[in-house]
Amino acid sequence: MSLYEIRNMAVAIAGEQLVEEVSLTVGPGQCTAIIGASGSGKSLTCLTPFGLTPGVVSGSMLLDDIDLGSADARHLRDVRRRLAGFIFQQPLTALTPHLTVGAQLQEATMQAGAARPSRRELARKLERVGLSRPDERLDQFPHRLSGGERQRVMIAAAIAHSPKFLIADEPTSALDASLRAEIMELLDELRTEEGLGMLLVSHDLASVEGHADQLVVMDKGRVVESGPAGAVIANPAKDYTRRLIAATPRLQEPISAFSRPGELLLETDCLGVDFDRPGWRRGKIRAVVDASIIARQRESLALVGGSGSGKSTLGRAIAGIGPATEGEILWQGAQLPERRKRSLDMRRLIQPVFQDPVASLDPQWQVQDIVIEPLRYLRPDLTKVERNEMVRQALSAVALTEDFLTRLPASLSGGQAQRVAIARAIISAPQLLVLDEATSALDPLVGAEILKLLSQLQVENGLSLLFITHDIAAARRLCHRIAVMEEGRIVETGNMQAVIDDPRHPATQKLIAAS
Repeated sequence: MSLYEIRNMAVAIAGEQLVEEVSLTVGPGQCTAIIGASGSGKSLTCLTPFGLTPGVVSGSMLLDDIDLGSADARHLRDVRRRLAGFIFQQPLTALTPHLTVGAQLQEATMQAGAARPSRRELARKLERVGLSRPDERLDQFPHRLSGGERQRVMIAAAIAHSPKFLIADEPTSALDASLRAEIMELLDELRTEEGLGMLLVSHDLASVEGHADQLVVMDKGRVVESGPAGAVIANPAKDYTRRLIAATPRLQEPISAFSRPGELLLETDCLGVDFDRPGWRRGKIRAVVDASIIARQRESLALVGGSGSGKSTLGRAIAGIGPATEGEILWQGAQLPERRKRSLDMRRLIQPVFQDPVASLDPQWQVQDIVIEPLRYLRPDLTKVERNEMVRQALSAVALTEDFLTRLPASLSGGQAQRVAIARAIISAPQLLVLDEATSALDPLVGAEILKLLSQLQVENGLSLLFITHDIAAARRLCHRIAVMEEGRIVETGNMQAVIDDPRHPATQKLIAAS
């Protein structure tokens, strides 16, 4: 018996057909996962039947024998209030920022007509989803919680009114590998213990593998393959599914061939970064403590750790876009001064690439202006004609044509925007790129393309890469060596494959297990 069933569903927005001929079922206690690249129609398929997108829907959609297709806005609100719970991708934006966790959980509990819960009952709901110190959390605001804690609060709110059906739209993509595994295990427990049916949307095959009962693969608004999850992953029938599986980094895949590293390029000696505690509290927050790493010419170093481990803070200090409060940064044996005291030639040596490709680009600038910007400051000796030619060469190096020169960031896909960001970073001929989660916001197909591009640029330009990530499997495709961080400290370093084969520190073991 199906709890939720879709038959030949189609979704159109502004007269354009974006999803068509989608069929799937979800039984009580079962998980059906929809996977596919960005723009494949996954979220529209998931949310439109419940009135949460501007799309016009047609076809048959039944939840607990209620026809969603013929329901008006009032009836859909009633369905969402009584029967369905929603877990969204970005908990910080999905939760109300000016309400405490307790207030939001109380509102979620009472939406189906339940009596006002006691503080003890609310604390038990947080304890149920694995939050430590639940009574204390009730008085906190969302911005005071970590990403994993916020996602647990959202799950608690989604199930507070005892729904029969959960819709989880990319619930783990903003989390590190360890937290992803914990959240998926939590959702499995809820399905088993409370008989919840769940529709899971993800572009990350690794997140759904081992958790979904049924798998629906989508591309360009259509279902290209579906069936039992284990069977589809083990023996995919369609080329698109095979490409998705191949693009998902795995620790078991063959080792990549790397170029031989050269002489010592960068070294940090007992680097530390402190921040003032927020608000009225006194003292410092020690974000990075005694961090010592080295990077050689033509070498890729992975800086790996969970959320809040200090890896991005260390990367920003090395790139000169964040503070370093103690220790030294050495460049080819000589101390590297803070960024504002560096010469123009020194500033171009280290260039950053950020996690969110669209947010890192000025939305009002054309691509040609974005890519040329570093040259205006770092190479004032160049003529306008020389700069324009270098922009074309940089775009060509990242496999973008001249047609992109006049485009705005809003018209770019995530992968195209990240290629523009990389072009901006390499145009000044740096020797080291600091890549802060440069592929974690991208789907597997696009992420694999970016990793391949970075490997190619490293060989062609002799670049060194500092690849900051929480995904060891992705780092293994690109990096020679690894440095693992936990609580602001480097806890393990070594050759990539040697560390994966024999991890010594519990933090490394946990990250590898999660991958």
